[in-house]
Amino acid sequence: MTDTGSGLRHAPSMSTEVLKALANPLRRQVWNEVTRARYARAADLAKRLDQPANTLSFHLRVLAQAGLIEEAPEKARDKRDRVWKPTSGAMSLGSPEDPVADQILGSAVMAGFIDDARSLLTRVANWAGSYVTGEDATERGVYTTATLRLSRERFIALIDQLDQVVTSFRDDPEDDETLTWELSMIGASEEI
Repeated sequence: MTDTGSGLRHAPSMSTEVLKALANPLRRQVWNEVTRARYARAADLAKRLDQPANTLSFHLRVLAQAGLIEEAPEKARDKRDRVWKPTSGAMSLGSPEDPVADQILGSAVMAGFIDDARSLLTRVANWAGSYVTGEDATERGVYTTATLRLSRERFIALIDQLDQVVTSFRDDPEDDETLTWELSMIGASEEI
């Protein structure tokens, strides 16, 4: 997958192969872990996900066939060592101009993404109690909400600007202080 350079809102729709890969909850979890870590081996993922390495090797190959990850031979210890990294490029579940390749798979992937967002919100809510009481003074998350009165055109402009900002912060140089931050944006008009 290559980055289209046109922002997340204009990214190409996921192929059926990508949808099949991401419809599986464990595979989506593996993909998220590889993305978070930037580089991962099946053995590393086995420890983090409490799954057999051979099971994860299978799922890593499926993700690679779908173009979601690729090998990183420069990170391998030897010729037998398989290290994986996420591919770059945004993807969309679909739009009226570029509909989802398979509606049933698209719905399954969307349900998985909703579960992932719910999990993120739960983690932030669980941490927030200790932050607002001063028990934990370290900034580990944020929950912000805003209600805006905008035309559709201004809303689309806002989303495009947010895409640009997020893209500009992607892949900061890695050092000991670098953490992986998950950011989910949800917006909806009063019509839905």
